Amino acid sequence: MRDFIPIAKPIIGDEEIKAVSEVLKSGMLAQGESVKRFEDEFSGYLGVKNAIAVNNGTVALDLTIKALRLKPGDEVITPAFTFIASANCALYNGLRPIFADVDPKTFNIDPDDLQKRITPKTRAVIGVHLYGQPFDLSAVSDICQDGKIALVEDCAQAHGAEFRGKKVGSFGSAGCFSFYPTKNMTTGEGGMITTNDDALATRLRLLRSHGDTGKYNHATLGYNYRMMNLQGAIGLVQLSRLEEFTAKRIQNAVFLNENIKIKGITSPYQAKDVRHVYHQYVVRVEESFVSSREKLMEYLQAKGIGSAVHYPKAVYEQPLYQELGYTKESCPVCEEVSRKVLSLPVHPSLTKEDLKYICETINSFEA
Repeated sequence: MRDFIPIAKPIIGDEEIKAVSEVLKSGMLAQGESVKRFEDEFSGYLGVKNAIAVNNGTVALDLTIKALRLKPGDEVITPAFTFIASANCALYNGLRPIFADVDPKTFNIDPDDLQKRITPKTRAVIGVHLYGQPFDLSAVSDICQDGKIALVEDCAQAHGAEFRGKKVGSFGSAGCFSFYPTKNMTTGEGGMITTNDDALATRLRLLRSHGDTGKYNHATLGYNYRMMNLQGAIGLVQLSRLEEFTAKRIQNAVFLNENIKIKGITSPYQAKDVRHVYHQYVVRVEESFVSSREKLMEYLQAKGIGSAVHYPKAVYEQPLYQELGYTKESCPVCEEVSRKVLSLPVHPSLTKEDLKYICETINSFEA
């Protein structure tokens, strides 16, 4: 019997184990040299001036919004089709999330709809590079520059992704990364904020560690959002392997594109001038499909193949946002897409036999 093929699988090898062991033996477990080296190498990889390591990706978003010094009641626009953290970071800071619709092909924020959502209260846009594909940074950056609006890149799913040859996380006021176990690289938990704004980087580092400017000298209200040396050590090894992981993800996506041939399943669209790093391989299950998305998922599960829906509803349809009064939002593309998307395994651990099995199993589905 075949082993079950999971939807995601972190790759932790002997190098990561050795790196963690060395930190444990050193006794320096909290933020220290390994974190500093990880920050330096990550900023070098992206080609940005500053990288600030934190303890998870949601904190990266929260801390960035705090450091932008927005005022209660200010509006932050984010796509309606994303993980809830992209919007919640506005709520954490007394701001109002405003939801923009998405492009039906890329599932990323639609610049035209974004433009319509801007008001005199708009102070920031959080653009999400969903599933590993960069959003239209040219159009969105122009909109933000024209309106003097801060652009925050949510890069939680897009490590190493590129827009016109330049890595994401280097375009906006800041980029926010997650290193959760299922991401394209991991530190167990962990996050990173990248920025070319030195003043913003200084505020971020201050807020990250209790507003401490020197031992027991606290200049402002800060937080304990630090990354541990253990995480930094894992991150250094994972970063050195990221291009290898990415190449395998892209290779796997190409194979799936070429070999899933059943009617009613639409392969992922890739925009021009981008490097899509396939955090998720997301197909659309169209009305023309012989059965429902849910029946297909049940069939795949029975055949030993994991799948998932990222994401089953618009953020504003979540109970939290309904209770907050987001009952009349209108992002029709988002709502349609959420009923059709289906994530299939694409992670670097897949073998050629796994990939063939996934394609053959899907192609042989019958209602």
